Amino acid sequence: MRAIAVRQFGGPEVLEPCELPEPSVRPGHLKLRTRLAGVNYADIHLREGTYPAPMPCPFIPGNEVLGSSEDGRRFVALSRGGGYAETTVVHRKLAFEVPEGIADHDAISLMLQGNTAWHLLFTDLRVTADDTVLIPAAAGGVGSLAVQLAKHAGASVVAMASSEEKRITARELGADAVVDSSMAESLTERILDAAGGPVSAALEMTGGDVFHATLAALTPRGRMAVFGAVTGVDGLVPITSLLAGSKAVSGFWLPNLYPSRTHLNDSMSALFTAVAEGWLKPLNGPVYKLGQARQAHHDLAARLTTGKIVLDLDR
Repeated sequence: MRAIAVRQFGGPEVLEPCELPEPSVRPGHLKLRTRLAGVNYADIHLREGTYPAPMPCPFIPGNEVLGSSEDGRRFVALSRGGGYAETTVVHRKLAFEVPEGIADHDAISLMLQGNTAWHLLFTDLRVTADDTVLIPAAAGGVGSLAVQLAKHAGASVVAMASSEEKRITARELGADAVVDSSMAESLTERILDAAGGPVSAALEMTGGDVFHATLAALTPRGRMAVFGAVTGVDGLVPITSLLAGSKAVSGFWLPNLYPSRTHLNDSMSALFTAVAEGWLKPLNGPVYKLGQARQAHHDLAARLTTGKIVLDLDR
């Protein structure tokens, strides 16, 4: 089968197109003919060797796929690697059949990024209509869905994006206000100005100066959920800021929900229903061929894309 292998950690150049034997099916698992493989920041960190749960080389990257089972049913699934290949074996507990009427690209947008957005907002932050929510990378995979989910819950949404085009997209998705996130300098002041004051809830995935700017923009008793560190720079939490403002900072990593399928069952059901009803519209991004995996990683890391990026194994 065609696949992409990583034999040593490094930049996009270590993504190596190759031919490999098909994986064997283990008990409790499901074999899928891969149609689409999601491209995510987690894939970049795995490739670099900086992921919270690193994989030893060699490995096939890709933690999210849409594919067909041997009896012809469509599934979206999460996996521990293996997605950048024509055949993927996934655990049945992490595979969800796609309802009729939901397009392939929409479905895979919901799997990793949709679940992340859902649980950040409603499991970690418990967002309600009383909240003003700050959402970074609002034209990206997680952010674009989080904007719509928070708005549907009745919250006010302040969206951050790094370009004017992306800020226009965030407004089209329903954001009440937008902030230029291309420079960390004076970011707190820009957030406060756009929001008309402090925000009560915030997502954070950049680290470093952006982490501190977001923390400073929280209202007393505000809460922030951290789900990434794109810059690779830790945002060390100043204890005095937490005490003075009674602020809460939590971390979120979707794989911590994998052992119990209950959480993902609930969120996937809600996300599928939202798309079917028409009020949640995944923002589908660029589609690359499997052999263009290096370009896909480069474009994502350089923030040249919007929405959900995928590799199309049929192209």
